Amino acid sequence: MLEKCKAHLEAEKPLRELELTPEERKRSGDFCFCRSGRCLYVLNLGGRRGGELDTAVERHKLGALQGRPNTAVVAVCGRLEAELAQMEEKEAAELLASYGLKEPGLNRLIRATYDLMGLIQFFTGGEPEVRAWTIRKGSTAAKAAGEIHSDIEKGFIRAEVVRWNDFAGAGSIAAAREKAQVRLEGREYVVQEGM
Repeated sequence: MLEKCKAHLEAEKPLRELELTPEERKRSGDFCFCRSGRCLYVLNLGGRRGGELDTAVERHKLGALQGRPNTAVVAVCGRLEAELAQMEEKEAAELLASYGLKEPGLNRLIRATYDLMGLIQFFTGGEPEVRAWTIRKGSTAAKAAGEIHSDIEKGFIRAEVVRWNDFAGAGSIAAAREKAQVRLEGREYVVQEGM
C-alpha cells in the first residue's frame, strides 16, 4: 500500500485521487499523510462580477480541477454575497435576477460541500414543523430513521415518502396523498435527496 502511495506521489498526483481497496484504506488510517482528504476550491470574484459566475471556472482555467476525484470548484462573488445577506428576501431575489442568477453562491457552496462529503438531506414533516436531516448518501430508510432517534430505527417498519417539490406543490401531506404522490417504502429503501 505504501509503495502504491509512493508511486502516486512521484507521479505528482495528490493522494486524494488514489484508488485504494477497502483493506488498503483501512490500513492507511495509521499514516497521517495517507488520508484521502477532499479539496474544495472557492473562486472569489472581485467587485460586483456576479454575472460572470457561470463562466468563471473556465475563464480562470480551473476546469481541469472540477473533474478530479474528491475535488470541487465553486465560484462566488463575496461582495455580492455580503449584500445579499443584508437584504430582505424579495430584494435579494431581485438583485440575483439582475445578475442573471437563480440562487446565491452560498447555496452552491453548501451543495458542493455536501457532495464532496457524500451527504444528502431528507425532510420530515408533521403538524408542528418540517425539519431537514443530514445523512450519508446510500443510507436506507431504517438508518435515516435512526438519525431522528435510535428507538425509531429499532422499530422501523415503513415510511410514507413524497418528493419535496410534490409536497410543496400539494400544500400538505393529505393533499399529496389525494394526488397519489405519496408511496410506502420499507426498511431497505435507499433515501433520495429531498425526499
